[in-house]
Amino acid sequence: MEALAAYLRERAVGHTVERVEVAAIGALKTYDPPIIAAGDRELTGAGRHGKFLDLELSGGLHLVAHLARAGWLHYREALTAGPLKPGKGPIALRVRLDDGSGFDLTEAGTKKSLAAYLVTDPAQVPGVARLGPDALAVDRATFGDRLGSRNGQVKGVLTSQDVLAGVGNAYSDEILHAAKLSPFALTGRLTDPQIDTLYEATRRVLTDAVTRSVGQKAATLKAEKRSGLAVHARTGLPCPVCGDTVREVSFAGSSLQYCPGCQTDGKPLADRRLSRLVR
Repeated sequence: MEALAAYLRERAVGHTVERVEVAAIGALKTYDPPIIAAGDRELTGAGRHGKFLDLELSGGLHLVAHLARAGWLHYREALTAGPLKPGKGPIALRVRLDDGSGFDLTEAGTKKSLAAYLVTDPAQVPGVARLGPDALAVDRATFGDRLGSRNGQVKGVLTSQDVLAGVGNAYSDEILHAAKLSPFALTGRLTDPQIDTLYEATRRVLTDAVTRSVGQKAATLKAEKRSGLAVHARTGLPCPVCGDTVREVSFAGSSLQYCPGCQTDGKPLADRRLSRLVR
């Protein structure tokens, strides 16, 4: 999200939004102000709140979007003139700019979770209002306090946006691999040295991800992200650190990847959340 926001600040900020078109009605979660109110306004800024993208418009409006697991932003230097056909294809929402360019918010798959909001204050978006402090903005003491506020498996706690904002499924796998922690380790049992290591790994992995991604075009961001991953989405491949085979644990709607050699003393985790193996 930080890299997408940076790209939009470079390419789109300063242009006028001609109009916003909605193809997936279910993706638009607000009605007041109406989406037509976004038209004829200058795009004055682009930022993020955790994993929410915030497009600032003149007159005090914000177009806030959560891309969900299968969503993305596609920037087009020249948009077709015809209107979007509701319910057709992966495009949920299109933003047209005054120079003929613009961008689409798209979502693949049949399960649609992408959400867009037009508000006068980002805090009016329920998901933004619930966010904890940003994972890259906290010091060690706050990180430990936030992590300790919920006793659970560290993978789940680390990705809980009300605990720490901004850590998703992919980078939580990378952080836990860098910290040499099992994703099933319980936060209530982590030692101070383990929390120190986890804090440093969080800062290192996220900072490196932002450094590598900022400056990339929207179309190349996903490829750049994949190129820097050590375990996430690398099931069956050798770990770049120890050479052990990267393994996967699957859940109903998601999965995690880890290295047994680096994280679980060589022991594979059962492919169920209630695994009683390495903690």
